[in-house]
Amino acid sequence: MRVFVNGETMEIAERLKLHDLLTRLDMPAQRIAVEVNRAVVRRQNWETTEIMDDDKIEIVHFVGGG
Repeated sequence: MRVFVNGETMEIAERLKLHDLLTRLDMPAQRIAVEVNRAVVRRQNWETTEIMDDDKIEIVHFVGGG
């Protein structure tokens, strides 16, 4: 299955939930926001959102500073 993560093509062998994909990518859940096919996915829905072939996933990191 092919998905696009932040514009980069990624091949995954099996269907995953969004949470599982983020875990594989070692993303810090506390500091990111995720959009799938231009729709923001709330954190409480990550474990039930299934990633499908050709999905476009955008992951935004929050960075603090001062």
